[in-house]
Amino acid sequence: MAGITDLPFRRLVAGFGAGLVVSEMVASQEMVQAKPGMRERAELGFGEADTAVQLAGREAHWMAEAARMVEANGARVIDINMGCPAKKVTSASGAGASGSALMKDPDHALSLIEAVVAAVDVPVTLKTRLGWDDAMRNAPALARRAEAAGVRMITIHGRTRCQFYKGQADWAAIRAVTAAVRIPVVANGDICSAGDARRALDLSGADGVMIGRGVQGRPWLLAEVASALYGTPRPDRPQGAAFADMAGAHYDAALSFYGTELGARVVRKHLGWYMEVAGTPPPLRREVLTAGPAEVPRLLTAALSAPVRVAA
Repeated sequence: MAGITDLPFRRLVAGFGAGLVVSEMVASQEMVQAKPGMRERAELGFGEADTAVQLAGREAHWMAEAARMVEANGARVIDINMGCPAKKVTSASGAGASGSALMKDPDHALSLIEAVVAAVDVPVTLKTRLGWDDAMRNAPALARRAEAAGVRMITIHGRTRCQFYKGQADWAAIRAVTAAVRIPVVANGDICSAGDARRALDLSGADGVMIGRGVQGRPWLLAEVASALYGTPRPDRPQGAAFADMAGAHYDAALSFYGTELGARVVRKHLGWYMEVAGTPPPLRREVLTAGPAEVPRLLTAALSAPVRVAA
């Protein structure tokens, strides 16, 4: 998730025991050419265990070059994004009609997949949606072609691009993809608890789940769901002072990673989500979100020290 799953947050999520974390979507051409604005994403966590780097783009040359670059720097998995619905990504006047716009041109999409697979030795995975719209639900056909091209795993968000994030993800519709391929399929969309994950797996027939927005404010959630589903060690959900300490450490890590001014802005949304989870009173919440960096750690102690209210 662009602007959310940066390295400080991924390290926090991984520290609770998540099976796999994925970098922010990175534009392939901009990465290779190191254009301004990419500095904050330059440290993608190369070489860290259980991390995938997600690439987006529309030109096979740049996708392949970016894939070679991240592999050479130690990436463990390369994920190709063909699911982002944002207008600035899918518009021809934006990032070059990439992301989920590629589902409208499966032949071209396949050429990008083939270029990336041929360029690297590490596993290549694919993230898509059900299709562009209800008239073009072509995820099963694209999945079959991706599997034949060498993709090792496919994640499907249970909406079309034109649905954006409206309504409820259609986990049952993902079953057509699981039936079409032999490689692992991962269900995604609206999974916010272990119960959601079980239902998504039952309805989709998928081999696993990917959690996106559900982890906002709850970095322990992925490990908690894995424990409920597969019996892996259950993480200690931080409560009270431990929750405040966790959020404070995340705040410090963001300021160290980005610099004080930018880091304080970037991490502010995470502080808001933590306070939503903790049920922080609105006046104290506003104080935290408007305070300067020197005051935030002290205020977090007051804002997050009450028991966490989030349901299991």
